[in-house]
Amino acid sequence: MSKGVNLKILSQRLNLSQTTVSRALNGYPEVSAETRKRVAEMADKLGYAPNSQARRLATGRSMAIGHVIPRSIHEMMNPIFLEFIAGAGETYSKHGYDMIISVVEDDQEEEAYRQIASRKKADGVIVHGPAHNENRHAILKDLNLPFVVHGRIAGAESETSWIDMNNRRAFQRATDLLLDLGHTRIALLNGLEHMDFARRRRRGFEDAIKARGLSPDPALMRSNDMTEPYGCDNAMEMLKSDNPPTAFLVSSMISAIGVARAIGQCGLVTGKDVSIITHDDALSFLPNSGEVPIFTCTRSSVRYAGEKAAELLLAMIADPNSEPSSLHLDAELIIGQSTGPAPAKD
Repeated sequence: MSKGVNLKILSQRLNLSQTTVSRALNGYPEVSAETRKRVAEMADKLGYAPNSQARRLATGRSMAIGHVIPRSIHEMMNPIFLEFIAGAGETYSKHGYDMIISVVEDDQEEEAYRQIASRKKADGVIVHGPAHNENRHAILKDLNLPFVVHGRIAGAESETSWIDMNNRRAFQRATDLLLDLGHTRIALLNGLEHMDFARRRRRGFEDAIKARGLSPDPALMRSNDMTEPYGCDNAMEMLKSDNPPTAFLVSSMISAIGVARAIGQCGLVTGKDVSIITHDDALSFLPNSGEVPIFTCTRSSVRYAGEKAAELLLAMIADPNSEPSSLHLDAELIIGQSTGPAPAKD
């Protein structure tokens, strides 16, 4: 890697003016995509790192992205959120951006956004954990603060930029698999259902059940923060009931581990006596891997979602007149050891 590379040297190597190179590095839309790519590749090759303060002065930008997290979004503070942040942070770093994370009381969230906008603390923000009745997008539009939603805001899909997994389809496919295996007593351990993703997952589960002429059993459907004890305690209660489930559909690998613990404590065998399908966010610290993964799962990398959400937002910042854009990801269905045919009835 070359040492002491400055803008002048980089420009000479590219045979471009310093102004063009600077604009390319800062994502100005008047510079062609081909030129921006060529400049980025050469900068990476030479180890050129632009001076952050100089970029701020040149662009009038803060060169930072904000993440405002209200305390009530419990699951946003867990490792899944950190995995998303890791992916987003890699993208920010590549483009010379810093990251600001603010954890605030619920009634201070709007004020936090207003402070970001008025003091120009960040050039844009990522909105996490959209709820069923969501209004943060309206606030951010009034503030003229660019934003991308991790998830979707029902009814505002066409007017906002967002990235989301197809939660309804993923849980419909997972439920169909269990039904195909002969399971009819299927429990759903969902996330908090005032949040959009959990509502969509429940809809997919119920749609699949109803399509087979069956009725979802409210006694087998729970929602809460997706922790290991939540999975274990609820599975234990259901398994000890007079009419226990033979399969569980779970919204998180962390909760699925709890379900598997409960199955073992009841003297049963996962994949033989009771099946589990979970959603796997492809967490780096909790791999569901191997030639045959432990859990059958729907899989969509939350780190990848973080990378792509950051790319969408930086593109919006570079071109303020761009139209809203979105990325709808389909989850893989991975067959593991945790599923099998429904046990024969006595």
